[in-house]
Amino acid sequence: MNMISPEAAANSKRAWLKILARYKKPDRRRSAVELAITLIPFATLWALSSAAYAYGHWWGLILILPAAGFLVRIFMIQHDCGHGSFFANRYADDWIGRALGVLTLTPYDCWRRAHATHHASAGNLDERGMGDIRTLTVAEYRQLSWRGRLAYRLYRHPLVMFGLGPIWLFIFSQRLPIGMMRGGLTPWVSSMTTNLAIALAAALLIWAVGPGAFLVVHLPIVILAGSAGIWLFYVQHQFEETEWAKDDDWEFQHAALHGSSYYDLPPVLNWFTGNIGVHHVHHLSAKVPGYRLQEVLRDYPELRGIGRVTLLDSLRCVKLALWDENRRKLVSFREARAAI
Repeated sequence: MNMISPEAAANSKRAWLKILARYKKPDRRRSAVELAITLIPFATLWALSSAAYAYGHWWGLILILPAAGFLVRIFMIQHDCGHGSFFANRYADDWIGRALGVLTLTPYDCWRRAHATHHASAGNLDERGMGDIRTLTVAEYRQLSWRGRLAYRLYRHPLVMFGLGPIWLFIFSQRLPIGMMRGGLTPWVSSMTTNLAIALAAALLIWAVGPGAFLVVHLPIVILAGSAGIWLFYVQHQFEETEWAKDDDWEFQHAALHGSSYYDLPPVLNWFTGNIGVHHVHHLSAKVPGYRLQEVLRDYPELRGIGRVTLLDSLRCVKLALWDENRRKLVSFREARAAI
């Protein structure tokens, strides 16, 4: 069973929402620069990759890798827009977010609604289901039929989670607002208009570079960026020391601080991922722009020791699959079986 140290308890009681309020205001000039230094290199790398394909310089397709990194960064800007923290202007953030959703293949208004639900209930065992990676408790898993267990094990398998999963999510699943049909007209309008814009953009690019170059260049970029995005989201909540609680025991600040990780990445990866690895701070106050999250860690170094996961640590997170309510920790299938 996880024990909460006195220092952790003290941090949980600090008025973090009030402390972080002064970091909420974005620098709109910097936001504009962040947008430009992300979109321009992405477009340049995409064009160079398609030219390499057209002229038979296959080695040039290595540029797909950094292009995928910039697409991840585009999604992180879209993510900040969804929280209204990029320009802190709802109109500007929403329309930039919708435009970027064409590049990320993500219907912005659908995603924003699901993601808001995730932020409002992350770490709540009674509120799982929307905007989360499906996570069962050990008891729930044991109650499944053998078919249900097999389906869940396949779902949690790394090849599915980080390979087939992103392909299904970004290329197929997000084309229809399945699961949000009761949300009124907005999810359908968001999905269909995004689909139309994607089709028009794809048609224009295919006309410009040909279908071969489009498929060879764009599909790998989307798949690589999608896999990286799912990996980031996974590590941010699926780590051994994360915390979940039933509704009666769930408390927002504690869940944000201890149910989300601090993914301590090298500076270059922090830049490409928009500092989203500072996820516990992001969950404490989603209005803090991504480019100010490192500023929070600088001013409050005690936050660096909470939920810290290194690159090496994150590789060990892959085996975690079930929440053990008795030990209050995520465990692997093997550990759950050994506890019987």
